[in-house]
Amino acid sequence: MKALVIGGTGPSGPSIVNGLIERDYEVSVLHGGQHEVEFIQPVEHIHTDPHFLETLQSSLDGRQFDIAIATYGRVRLISDVMKGKTDRLITVSGSMIYSPRDSQEWGPMGAPISITEDSPISTDPNGPKLPYMIWVTEQAVLQAHNEGHYNATIFRYPQIYGPNAPANPEWSIIRRMVDERPNIVVSSGRGFGRRSFGKNAGYSVLLGVDKPQESAGQIYNVGEETQFSQRQIVEFIGSLLNYTGELVEMPPELSIKIYKGGSTRARPISELDISKIKLELGYSDIVSIPEALTESTNWLLENRPEPGGEIEQQLGDPFAYESEQALIELYRTAVSQADEIVFPDINSGHMYRHPTKPGEAWAPPKKK
Repeated sequence: MKALVIGGTGPSGPSIVNGLIERDYEVSVLHGGQHEVEFIQPVEHIHTDPHFLETLQSSLDGRQFDIAIATYGRVRLISDVMKGKTDRLITVSGSMIYSPRDSQEWGPMGAPISITEDSPISTDPNGPKLPYMIWVTEQAVLQAHNEGHYNATIFRYPQIYGPNAPANPEWSIIRRMVDERPNIVVSSGRGFGRRSFGKNAGYSVLLGVDKPQESAGQIYNVGEETQFSQRQIVEFIGSLLNYTGELVEMPPELSIKIYKGGSTRARPISELDISKIKLELGYSDIVSIPEALTESTNWLLENRPEPGGEIEQQLGDPFAYESEQALIELYRTAVSQADEIVFPDINSGHMYRHPTKPGEAWAPPKKK
């Protein structure tokens, strides 16, 4: 059996390629060649740009595959090029497809914390471009599936972290600890939202490989079962690096000034509901969060991004330590001033009665 993986060298790609090899597929990897990784055995590399119709067509002319998995490139073009070239197409989409939280489509209370695959999505061509184009791409894949060109499945990735991940959010934490910053700002909100370690995300896709009938024509949210706050993640990485500085919790509206990219958000984050992939495909994390963070941290220490370089620009973190310290001092001053505001005491009590004799009415506890 022959398999084509478009991408394959990113955070989830190696686990997908290795998983296909373990399933006795003869694997070809099509990618731009900017990044190379080692797989458990040699595979064919097709070096071309997966973002353009002409480069895809010329590289895949006359080729035939039992399954194709697109984790990178312009998938709406890939979905067209692969017609007649594969019996099975699995594509990776993104969680940005869902409608903005303030959209009226969500109803009078807005977007819920947990978002399912059939939640409102961005279909307005006059709205934000990227979410709309994700929707257009998914529609192209599903249309080809419905027309019988191939059996298709779509996986919607959240933020992916770990080895080979672009804009890896852990680097914002690790660099500050390595630079011996005396304090690190963390968001007092949920911070990251649902994420997935690269190997866990790759395992999600492999479940689609293993269950072609169950996953045919389906869309699945991807994410880890267990999610932690930004503070918990920072504390764990700090334990790995023996960091002894102070963590300063700030509201997301302030922390976004420091972490301008994906590390935190000024607005509430919705979690991707992963009930469907767990129920239909049997997903569970194959790498625990502590193991994932340990591997991610060690890899980043061994492959440190260039200061101010490509990765840090993608991350959107200016590492502006002087401004950061000024914000911390201003915040501390505001908190100390808030302590000066006096509120009246109230003799509150439990919401249920705690009678001392039959029929006694509710009453607050007696002051001592």
